[in-house]
Amino acid sequence: MPDSKTQTPELSELYSRHSSKWRRFNADVLPMHVAEMDFAIAEPVRQLIARMAHESDLGYLGPVPEVARAFEGFARDRWGWQIHKAELKIATDVGVATVEYLRANLEPGARVIVNSPVYSGFYEWLKELKIEPVDVPLAHTEAGWRLDLDGLEQAFKAGHLTLLLCNPHNPVGRAFDREELTALAALAKRFDATVISDEIHAPLTYGEFTPYLSCGPDAEETGVVITSSSKSFNLAGLKAALLITQSPRMAARADRCPPGMHWRTSILGAFAMAEAYTNGRQWLDTTVATLDENRRHLKAELERLLPDVGFELPESGYLAWLDFSKVDVTTDRIFDEAKVALVPGPDMGGERYDRHARLNFGTSKEIITEGLERIARIL
Repeated sequence: MPDSKTQTPELSELYSRHSSKWRRFNADVLPMHVAEMDFAIAEPVRQLIARMAHESDLGYLGPVPEVARAFEGFARDRWGWQIHKAELKIATDVGVATVEYLRANLEPGARVIVNSPVYSGFYEWLKELKIEPVDVPLAHTEAGWRLDLDGLEQAFKAGHLTLLLCNPHNPVGRAFDREELTALAALAKRFDATVISDEIHAPLTYGEFTPYLSCGPDAEETGVVITSSSKSFNLAGLKAALLITQSPRMAARADRCPPGMHWRTSILGAFAMAEAYTNGRQWLDTTVATLDENRRHLKAELERLLPDVGFELPESGYLAWLDFSKVDVTTDRIFDEAKVALVPGPDMGGERYDRHARLNFGTSKEIITEGLERIARIL
């Protein structure tokens, strides 16, 4: 079956794709920046999209209970998390769900906590809302990346009572464990704070993933989970996402979001999401196994070609956080001279990350090696 083997088109075929990743730059640039995978999508999803198009079934999105049923089964089977189906809302994408939730629930002048280095979209969403981010950077310890719970407590004490959490974390790839998340939930409950947990990369976790809302009553009373099949099943262009709560208190806050969040979602996206969570699991397992190989291949190739570049194996996803502090190169030089596009570190938290960059390894091993060899040649 096609989904039992990860299929990556040749580079020449990838350059013919229509997404931003392959159209933003000239064809001499190797794009390793945008968070989308180069793999062929799951066969059941492909068939569903083709069938709906063939049947001219492309109208506006109406009631779609299939999505809640599909995600309920997926979350239960994969993570042991029983969602409240009645509290699941559909949105156009994770960014729209986050922006609309914040717009509906924050007072003018409120600030939102983030944990840098973090997905640049967080800063863009807050800018759209004219909200200032409060940075409580991740702690980088001998054991790896961790939430700075003391720093978060101080931010809550200062009156900043909304945390935009990235779990698993983009770009460092950390999947926060139950102990950390339970401690965070206790803090949020004590200060009457809200945790908006962006869990879009969760299905691509190599080991155990812990949903925030599965961490007990404190998490249920303080949390909103926003997620989608877009990253994990490579369906970003189909525009569909989920907003999930698990208590009357948080459901009432979610109900303040505009109904248009649902109606502006793509009918293809919603039904493809249900199909992915239901029948795309073999493809997902194959993809996670391939990404596991890729992250180890990336580590080995960095040690061979760029031994002074810092890198830690991510626990989830297909994004690598590279530390160029010991190398005389910048992302501008990498782009201009090596013709490799990476996400510059400052996009993910300011100038403190000016010697860092994010690289996408959701592609073939050959393309990973090609990108690193291009960078090595300019040093």
